[in-house]
Amino acid sequence: MHEPDETRSAFDDEAVLLIGHGSRREKSNEQVRELAADLESRLEIPVDAAFLELAAPAIDDAIAELTSLVSRVTVVHCSLFAASHVKNDVPLAIERARAARDVAIDNGSHLGIHPAIIDLLDDRTAAVERELGVDRNTNDVAVVVCGRGSSDPDANGDVHKLARLLYEGRDFDRVEASFVGVTDPRLEETLHGLSKHRPDAIVVLPYMLGDGVLTGRIRDRTAEFDDEYPYVDALAGDPLGTDSRLLDVFADRWQEARTGSVDMSCDTCKYKVDLEGYEADVGGARAMLRAITHQESHADREDVDDEPHSHDAPAKHVAVCTNRTCAADGSPAVLERLRQAARDSDHCDARITRTSCLGRCGDGPMVAVYPDGVWYGGVEADDADRIVSSHLDQDRLVSELVDQTL
Repeated sequence: MHEPDETRSAFDDEAVLLIGHGSRREKSNEQVRELAADLESRLEIPVDAAFLELAAPAIDDAIAELTSLVSRVTVVHCSLFAASHVKNDVPLAIERARAARDVAIDNGSHLGIHPAIIDLLDDRTAAVERELGVDRNTNDVAVVVCGRGSSDPDANGDVHKLARLLYEGRDFDRVEASFVGVTDPRLEETLHGLSKHRPDAIVVLPYMLGDGVLTGRIRDRTAEFDDEYPYVDALAGDPLGTDSRLLDVFADRWQEARTGSVDMSCDTCKYKVDLEGYEADVGGARAMLRAITHQESHADREDVDDEPHSHDAPAKHVAVCTNRTCAADGSPAVLERLRQAARDSDHCDARITRTSCLGRCGDGPMVAVYPDGVWYGGVEADDADRIVSSHLDQDRLVSELVDQTL
């Protein structure tokens, strides 16, 4: 039953922006748009889709479009976990939009852990059980919840929590968390470990929204395991897709955002606290934003040298993408060489940090210099000294490395 018009009038000037990652596979992008359309029907307010990279519209463009219709936008994430995109990239885009436009923007949290998702995973498992001809109540059935894998321990920890919640109260032999890349345990390792317990069947659940390259990889590796171990039936199920239960999660995240009750796990966030092995991750794109805005906050002083501030921003902020593609091309070595060259310089006043994806996958390693707005592409470790000695020390561009200027 629809609510009376007078009770819905409070939402007349509000819209939702559903943000997906973006994919080179248009089918995956269409899934996000389908979810946006379904959520619009559920909430009965405008819902548009936007993407971080690889697909249109971008977040800025989508917000610009919505501001012609409403004065309040609530951002809802398609991201399953709170990694760098949720913690850095989207907040940075939102801050830029707030500064440029007269619009109120509420930022929600990731999908995260939710009863509807546990229920959906249970159904995905049951579908594979039926296909294999096994029953968890009478057979030993093991389940693997396989995530993408992240450089953020907080996000990886949520995969393990999901696996445990799926196990609780159900007659599975075991439920394990695993990953298809970036971190351990990898899927192959988990499957081989489970084989030692000789279950009747292993169900592998790709914990992803879209049916893309990574889900195909999970299916292939599960099939290879099934061939190698004939005494265990193994089969991979379907990703979350556009199941209507996701709308329950989106609706809850929307309500949390618009009422100011978003709850992020800051106590285990590598950008908020010191975690062993992640000491260098001090804010990524958020640190870049802080460097720019904090410098501006003290720009009214006549002479910075005469009126020093205990936490003046550096003259420049350098962000080196260490996301998967750039990392594979050697960006960690670039980062370390830049830091060493900056330490060796008598004139360099720059903060050099790693950052998450800059949206130029395949053109990296990427190095962004702010407030200059200069992005270098295809940077090698041997280029680090030139970037420091020319650009950071003397404000001279290393022209042959410039990818774009903003």
